[in-house]
Amino acid sequence: MNKKSQFLIAAPSSGSGKTTITQGLLRYLKNKGLNVQPFKCGPDYLDTKHHTWAAGNVSINLDTFMSSKEHVKEIYSKYSSSADVSLVEGVMGLFDGAKKMEGSSAQIAELIDIPVILVVNAKATAYSVAPLLYGFKNFYSGINLAGVIFNFVGSESHYQFLKDACEDVGITPLGYVPKNENIHLPSRHLGLQISDSSEYDEVIEKIAKHISKTVDIDELLHLTKCPVKKNKTYEGKERGKLKISVAKDEAFNFTYHENLTALEKLGEITFFSPLKDQQLPATDLLYLAGGYPELYLQELSANKNMREAIDKYCSNGGRVLAECGGMMYLSTSIIDSDSNEFPMVGYLNQKASMENMKLKLGYRKICIDNKICFGHEFHYSKLLHPETEFSIGEIYSARDKKQDTLLFRKGNTIASYIHFYWGEKNILNILLENTSEGTTKQV
Repeated sequence: MNKKSQFLIAAPSSGSGKTTITQGLLRYLKNKGLNVQPFKCGPDYLDTKHHTWAAGNVSINLDTFMSSKEHVKEIYSKYSSSADVSLVEGVMGLFDGAKKMEGSSAQIAELIDIPVILVVNAKATAYSVAPLLYGFKNFYSGINLAGVIFNFVGSESHYQFLKDACEDVGITPLGYVPKNENIHLPSRHLGLQISDSSEYDEVIEKIAKHISKTVDIDELLHLTKCPVKKNKTYEGKERGKLKISVAKDEAFNFTYHENLTALEKLGEITFFSPLKDQQLPATDLLYLAGGYPELYLQELSANKNMREAIDKYCSNGGRVLAECGGMMYLSTSIIDSDSNEFPMVGYLNQKASMENMKLKLGYRKICIDNKICFGHEFHYSKLLHPETEFSIGEIYSARDKKQDTLLFRKGNTIASYIHFYWGEKNILNILLENTSEGTTKQV
């Protein structure tokens, strides 16, 4: 049976450095001429962008809360089949899920049947990592904890204590990463210029060189060779005839790759910039993705032609899906953290405010007319005087606790703080069925 290197990078907890090591490995393998396919457990948009820059291949989200297990296996098979190496970055701690292990990195590693490499923060510990490693190795028999990389190690002699622990537990030590102040990744939220990868690219190169000096990457690749399993074969379908406009620029760029793939089945996608373009392309369906509009308020407000074009499209019954930042843009105005107010599209008669920022996040289950779809909420802003008369459906957390998050249907516009995942089944239909009859009902 054909075997390839496939593995999931996990950690006992967030803050262990798995993101830094993942991106360094991706770039190192790319620089060696290997076709490396990145994946990310969970709903994160930013890590997948960084993976794509590091690896040169688009990174794919694997999420067993927002999509079915079968879908996760299908898309993993689809994108990993042609790769030399497949690398999945975990989320939070190895066993942290929406409910116990549900949606966790461990669940996904078991589902797609690939070994786990644990990244351990060893800054303030030595041989005492032995019981930690023993616990992670033996807690759940459904996963294969194949090796460990130690991060923030002080010296080679420090590493010897850690190797002793690995030997006694029965886990392969794959090396260590010394602390280096020059390889810190830029802040991921509230200010990172994610549209320009040049500065970020320089950091990734430094990370790749740094970890390759003390991590045995050849042994890592050898240790993680496992059979390539084939799942459901993707069959091409005739593309629809809709003209689909997708906002994509510095302010709006949070999109799941499989969501765009689903839209491509409906017709032809045209990307446009609410920041720079003066007119909306010819459109049958408009997708205003999330992003960081709060970083570009002056520019968005100054582009009056685009604001008026989108308002006219919405008011005339055009079909719109607006998520988080896209919904904020459709509002009357956005108020920044210093209480400065900037006019926006104005189709939704409400304001979005960045004042007194407070994080709201979590998985969401959305019930609309006895049909269920899934998404994720992550934002610091809040709505002022929302148009609650246009709210539809009921929103619940992963633990079925009712949420005060709103889903709006005004005319043919569907808008919410929720980022929806419609990469499988008829989730896109559930949303579009709440707009007027038309060709977009058939996905």
